[in-house]
Amino acid sequence: TRTRNHGYWRNKMKTHICKEIVTAAISEKDAEPPETNAGLSGLSGIETSPSFTPTPTMIFDSPEIINDETSRAITQVGATRDSSWNSVFRKQFFPTARHSEWHDWCWQLQHRITNGETLSRMLDLSENERLAIEGWGAALPLNITPYYAGLLNPLDPVQPLRRSVVPDRAELTSVPGETDDPLGEDAYSPVPGLVHRYPDRVLFLATGFCATYCRYCTRSRIVGNCGKPGYEKAQWERAIAYIETTPTVRDVLISGGDPLTLSDDKIEWLLSRLRRIPHLDFIRIGTKTPAVLPQRITPALTRMLKRYHPLWMSLHFTHPSELTPETRRACERLANAGIPLGSQTVLLSGINDNIQTMKQLMQGLLRMRVKPYYIYQCDPISGSSHFRTPVSKGLEIIQGLRGFTSGYAVPHYVIDAPGSGGKIPLLPDYVAGRDDNFLLLRNYEGKIYRYPDTIAAAMIETKNKDTKQISELKRNTATKSGFLRKYALPSDLQNVEKII
Repeated sequence: TRTRNHGYWRNKMKTHICKEIVTAAISEKDAEPPETNAGLSGLSGIETSPSFTPTPTMIFDSPEIINDETSRAITQVGATRDSSWNSVFRKQFFPTARHSEWHDWCWQLQHRITNGETLSRMLDLSENERLAIEGWGAALPLNITPYYAGLLNPLDPVQPLRRSVVPDRAELTSVPGETDDPLGEDAYSPVPGLVHRYPDRVLFLATGFCATYCRYCTRSRIVGNCGKPGYEKAQWERAIAYIETTPTVRDVLISGGDPLTLSDDKIEWLLSRLRRIPHLDFIRIGTKTPAVLPQRITPALTRMLKRYHPLWMSLHFTHPSELTPETRRACERLANAGIPLGSQTVLLSGINDNIQTMKQLMQGLLRMRVKPYYIYQCDPISGSSHFRTPVSKGLEIIQGLRGFTSGYAVPHYVIDAPGSGGKIPLLPDYVAGRDDNFLLLRNYEGKIYRYPDTIAAAMIETKNKDTKQISELKRNTATKSGFLRKYALPSDLQNVEKII
């Protein structure tokens, strides 16, 4: 008994030490990141720095410490979404990195995690994760910024953020209906790097590089191993020339990859060239950098961007755990630069496919001055079946948001139809039917209300009356024409046809 008690209290003391580390980290105040304006070239060749030799955290020094209580403490810290937990991660795995380096977006890109050996020092990899990384055969490699790696739960392989960026063996299994290019973008590409699928807007693929690769990426066929940090300038010129000679195009969405991984100079060159096209009304940028690389949103970048209004941004968010103080600061800088911000979220099984998670995400985005815009049904890319949900789940989430939170927090739920069908919005069925002159409507509580739709009823009655008159006229005409054809003389048949 004494031995058992001794082991119990030793474990309690080590757990207490672990909590003290976490508590001390939470009290640390992070300084404002430096203003970084440097660009990078040749990012695809940059791996983890050779001088980087991370050591295991105290949490993993002894297996005795990894118990349920410690796990709950770690999960609780992660749930606070406080930047101080990221500070714990930095001190343990990047002990030589200065505070200013950690907040330098170029440093973050140079030290991204790109191999299983490095990742295994930071996370307790599951067998599934380890085998997926070791026997990798998919197009999309491992790529995570140190900042985002600090948001991952080291003990829980099914944590939402961890599942979204760490490889899974299910990615190697394709099911019927999945393709590498489910949206048929390649078929609507008049020149390399440009997709013209809608009448008045085009998709400008400025780069094939992302700071962090999402495992459900729709364009995994062109990023990762096949992607380049920045496409050649000649390719950009060809795409711009197409837009210049196509006056129906009034809207350009710059995407990739992630265009904000380019240097300020390259982004400004592209924006300035597009702004010289007279028939372009506005430009949009699609990015996930505020979530995975918030250090990229520097004062210098926002000062440059605000010179090219009207400029809009579509920000990719997955889960409420991404809404950290660093991300809030990044979104505030963009909003203060006068850039309207909208969010795009992919519905993912086991990650964000419940009403409460989506409500927290959408409400949190509004607090960061980001308007929830789209919830996408996950595209059927090859190896994505473990991410996709039934469409009924998306409708359930929209029904659980509408009426239960602010209208501004309710995005559009859409399916980007396979084969270049475009975005198709889906809504729960709120029309329950008709009762004479009344339209029966179902509200968010499931109650039925009657709306006096007398104008529509009158229009329906008029249409029915007109239809009846047309039917009678056709019947009379048929009778008359039959009679004339039957009794007319052969010499008069030509005149009869004219009469009819």
